[in-house]
Formats: sequence, structure tokens, C-alpha cells
Amino acid sequence: MPWGIALALPLALVILLRAAPTIDERWEVDPVHFWIVLAAGVVNGALAIAISEAGRRRRDARLLLIGLAFLVSAGFLGLHALATPNVVVDGGSAGFVLATPIGLVLAGAFAAASAVEYGLDASLRIVAAARWLLAGVLAIMALWAIVSVAGLPPLHQPVTPAQVDAPLSAVAALGVVLYGYSSWSYFRVWWRRRTGLAFAVAFAFALLAEALIVAVVSLPTSWRLSWWEWHALMAISFFAIAAAANSEWYEERFSGLYLDETLAGKREVSVLFADLSGFTPFSEARGPEQVHAMLVTYFGELAPMIDREFNGEVQDFVGDQIFAIFNKRGDQPDHAQRAARAALELQRRVATIRADHPEWPRFRAAVNTGPVLAGVVGDRGHRIHGVFGDTVNLGARLEGQAPPGGVVIGSETLAGLASGANVTALPEMHVKGKVQPVQAYVLNGLGPL
Repeated sequence: MPWGIALALPLALVILLRAAPTIDERWEVDPVHFWIVLAAGVVNGALAIAISEAGRRRRDARLLLIGLAFLVSAGFLGLHALATPNVVVDGGSAGFVLATPIGLVLAGAFAAASAVEYGLDASLRIVAAARWLLAGVLAIMALWAIVSVAGLPPLHQPVTPAQVDAPLSAVAALGVVLYGYSSWSYFRVWWRRRTGLAFAVAFAFALLAEALIVAVVSLPTSWRLSWWEWHALMAISFFAIAAAANSEWYEERFSGLYLDETLAGKREVSVLFADLSGFTPFSEARGPEQVHAMLVTYFGELAPMIDREFNGEVQDFVGDQIFAIFNKRGDQPDHAQRAARAALELQRRVATIRADHPEWPRFRAAVNTGPVLAGVVGDRGHRIHGVFGDTVNLGARLEGQAPPGGVVIGSETLAGLASGANVTALPEMHVKGKVQPVQAYVLNGLGPL
């Protein structure tokens, strides 16, 4: 296979160069070294930020751990850039020289951890510890940087290959195992999903394993071609992942790496639907500018409220309708309470806005609770992470039963509310596709938390 040949070439090249010293020429160009390493570090840092943010948004432990792996390698790679003589500082200390292999091994540990297929509970626990993990990573990098820059022991003296060959080889061997496991795991992800991003990650981790091998083997040949090779391998691996990520559809760009649970997992959620009663006649009687101004005012107030005050996810705006989801990520056991309070607050905010615009239509709102499948649908060109199932369909039907300015909830939502909920039962509804009639209620208010 072409990718197999591509992986074999770096090892064959370093063996050839070491076996034939006459062609392993010395090429010491300090600025080139500095800018290659710095560019790879910047790309890696940007990947770390983008992937970590996606992991935080989706509560996906795999993305979070990949982001931490890239952050570690980017930080230590930046320290190695400082080892370039006569560019920033005198980089002759062991801390600068050893920064890259040490950083690669630490990054390999996060990469291997990311390759595990976590269940929902384990993933949420890891994401909940994200701040502590990030603080630990930053502390390690900061400590290494301080010791290296200040020339503090034990990293204050320049090192020779003979001094570090044995311990560094043992550490690198561990890193190779970690990257090997990671690469194989992501290759299996690619085999199941056939996404280019998963393949790029598998291939890049294999290159990083080879970069570790080459870095140790070429320690005695600093500034020669064999030494430059591991710099090129690292740069290629990071740029390959960046290119693969950039080619993905910007919505759910990293979905090819999601855990199976994130990609398609069952959840118990509450959905909130709200649309404007009388929107069509209002639109017909007024120009598009007035309709647009009304929607911008409403949605500009309501969407942030749902997100910031109740931690719901506003999934979509469809015309004059708002569709929001609570507990989509599985981390809100009180989702029915959140959704119901958000619906009541929505109506309160709308009433406040209408005090200055009494001619504007009012919202009808509904909340329904039940099981859904939460996951990614679509392919390149359009890809979303949504929820699907009868719970969603019934929530949309309940919205049509709500009075203007009112909130209707389903029986499962009522079961999830505190005993102080003030409701009025509606006549049983016969919904298409359901054998049994559906019981719904008008929500008049909720007791204190």
C-alpha cells in the first residue's frame, strides 16, 4: 500500500544516512531551523485550540485528549525552537535539547488515552476534569521552560549523546509504543467510518513514532541531514492533520474523530419548541424589513437567554421557530426543570418586549421529555449534530396546542418537575402515528428551586 511505503521510507532514509556518513552532510542554517520548528509549533497549537474547543462543546473526551496531546507537543516544540543558537537565547542547555523528545512522549500518553472508546459517563468525567488536566499540562511546560531558560539544575549543562542515549532511548521506546497503539486505534476508526480526518490522525501518529526513533538515533549527528529528518517528520504530521481538518465541512469538522457515543448515542432529553402565533398574517401586512427587525429583536433576546441562563443548546431557527435541546450532551439530570423554566422565562421576556411593540405576535411554546438518538447526520457539504426520535416529533405537535403566550408540556416533562408545578390538564390528544391518546398540560408556573 502507498501509505505503508510512505511510513517505511523515513526509517530507511535514516538507516541509509547513518550507514553512509559521507552523504549525511552537515547543514547548519539557524534561521531555517528556528522557523521550521516555530511554524510546526504554531500549527500544532492552533490544532490544539480548535480540537479542544470542539471537545468541550460536544463533551467528547477523545477530542479533549487529542487537543491536550497537541498542546503538549506544541509547547515543548516551541522550547526546542529556543535551542537554535543565536536566534532568541543561548539554547545549549539540556532542557532545550531534550524538550522535543520529552514533549513527544508526554503527548503520546494523551494520544493513547484518546484512542480508548469511552462510554458516556467516563467521557463526561474526563471532560469535567478538563481544567485540572489543562492546568497540569501548562504547569509542566512552564516548569520545564523556567528551568531551561534560567539554566537551573538538572537541565543547566549541555549534554552529549553518550550521557542521554540510554535513558532517552528507554523513554522514546515508551513513546513509540504509545503512538503505535494510537495509530492502530485511529486506523480502526478510519476503517469503520472511512473519514479522511481519522486516517490523517492515524498516519500522523505513526510519523510521530518514527520521529521519536529518528530523534534518538540522530542525536550524535546534530545539524546533519539525518538530524533534520525528524524535524521534517513532525512538520509533515501536524500539517497533514491541519489539512485534513480544513477539508472537512466547517460544521462538526471533527466528527470523524468523535467517540461512538457522541456520534450516535441514546439520551434522555427535553426539547423546547416556540413559534410565533399569527406570524403569517403579520408578515403579509408588513414589509420584510419590519419582519426582520422583529425576529432579530426576539431571537437576539431569547437565544442567549436559553444558552446562558439555562444551558440549553439552541439547535436551530426555522422561520419564526426556535428549537432548543436540554441534556443533549448527557450532563443535565435536571433537564426537564431547565427546559420548563426556560419556556416560562421565554414568555416573560416576550411580554416585556411586546410592551413596546404591542402589534407584534406572541409565541406559543411547548416542552417535551423523552429518549432520543443524539448524533451526527449529513456528510461533507452539510453536517449537523442533532437529536432524532418520537420525543422531538411530539414536542413539535404539542407546540401547536399551546395558547399564544402559553407553555404546554408533555406528561414525561411533568414527571420531571418538582411537586410545586402549577398545571392545567388539556383534553387528551390523538396524535397521528400513536395508538394511545397523549396527555398534555398547560404550565402555569413552577415552585421555587
